[in-house]
Amino acid sequence: MKKVGFDNDKYLKLQSEQIKERIAKFGGKLYLEFGGKLFDDFHASRVLPGFKPDSKIKMLAQLKDQAEIVIVINVQDIEKNKVRGDLGITYDQDVLRLIDAFRGFGLYVGSVVLARYSEQPAAEAFKARLEGLGLKVYRHYSIPGYPSDVAGIVSDEGFGRNEYIETSRSLVIVTAPGPGSGKMATCLSQLYHDHQRGISAGYAKFETFPVWNLPLKHPVNMAYEAATADLNDVNMIDPFHLEAYNTLAVNYNRDVEIFPVLAATFEKIHGHCPYQSPTDMGVNVAGNCIFDDDAVCAAARAEILRRYYSALCNQRKGNQNEAEIAKIELLMKMANVTADNRPAIAAALERAEETGAPAAAIELGDGRVITGRTSELLGASSAMLLNALKALGNIGDDVLLISPAVIEPVQDLKVNHLGGHNPRLHTDEVLVALSICAATDPKAELAMQQLDKLAGCEMHSSVILSQVDENTLRKLGINLTCEPRYQTKRLFHG
Repeated sequence: MKKVGFDNDKYLKLQSEQIKERIAKFGGKLYLEFGGKLFDDFHASRVLPGFKPDSKIKMLAQLKDQAEIVIVINVQDIEKNKVRGDLGITYDQDVLRLIDAFRGFGLYVGSVVLARYSEQPAAEAFKARLEGLGLKVYRHYSIPGYPSDVAGIVSDEGFGRNEYIETSRSLVIVTAPGPGSGKMATCLSQLYHDHQRGISAGYAKFETFPVWNLPLKHPVNMAYEAATADLNDVNMIDPFHLEAYNTLAVNYNRDVEIFPVLAATFEKIHGHCPYQSPTDMGVNVAGNCIFDDDAVCAAARAEILRRYYSALCNQRKGNQNEAEIAKIELLMKMANVTADNRPAIAAALERAEETGAPAAAIELGDGRVITGRTSELLGASSAMLLNALKALGNIGDDVLLISPAVIEPVQDLKVNHLGGHNPRLHTDEVLVALSICAATDPKAELAMQQLDKLAGCEMHSSVILSQVDENTLRKLGINLTCEPRYQTKRLFHG
């Protein structure tokens, strides 16, 4: 089995304690800017083996009686119909998804902020929709000279023009569908308005990466750079922290660059800045919960390689990202990462060369590598999936888990009735067929019982997979990479 290197229970305990201490430091009111993903944080779970994807939301659920959520969305993202690459939904749709998800954990969503509002028609329509759903909506405006003109920002014409967000809890978690949404500006605007009303409040930031108390060139921190290569984030030693404490701490360029402005803003609002460095602003304790550095380093190197293949595939799909690829290649060299770090790659390519058709391979938790080839009935990923379930359930390779008598009617439906061109079963269709067979076949039922064991396994395909297959494999928790080429020479790949 894969080695665990991160203590998740310790993390939940320490992180909630750290946030409570920060609330107390500011007299009982804290605006906590939440960077990254509050739940489904699969990047963190991959580079910190043992970290659960929903750890942060579970930690916050422990504080649910003290906490409320404010979601910020940049109106320009609504107008552009900006889409989340991991989910394939627009940012405004993601606001609704986030609200449902938070409520599912018992967390109170207090309001939504429309940042950089200027009466745009799309913003007005979204505002009306949210209010129709019973949600409070606040408008925050673009401020000339933001973020450098501190005197103009911290004034009645700057933050003072924004609508004041009415909050009722001691911990206000400010989050957003993605980066650049205006979370920090929202927090600072609230500090200004609270100060005007005589309310004592503070600000802190929750960013899991980079991990401030790991070395600058630690693989975990380099994996973060690979993950944000499209944003051109750069990890660096926090010079303010070094000067104040003579201690090395890792932060990233955007926080370091904005800190002097942030400190000046604090001084203008409160008369002093409570922090000596951007690292001081953070409340993340993830670095204190690593107990096996070798396991974490191996996982982080694997993540850098995954990010490289993802960038190559994005380029093949038409996204111009040469600088992103070059940056990840440099990180690979620095971290001593090659394709050999991922055994499924060589196995998939070898199988594809043997058969002259697309192939796939998966590395199971015990180190075994299982392959699948393209056939008349199944795509390579579907065949690999069935073969992996057989291996995990110690089911003979010659056993047919799904009879052709079950597959053929599905193929007929796809091609002759639904207008499809590819008769081979996708992974989701294979799982449905397998679940039907499991009702009468004990071996098919045994295979179904192995599905949970696929989470965290490493898979490689010799071609770019369909969105249907990618989505199914992601839901199973499989870490997928693909060669940057398509199975056919068609111009459109749906």
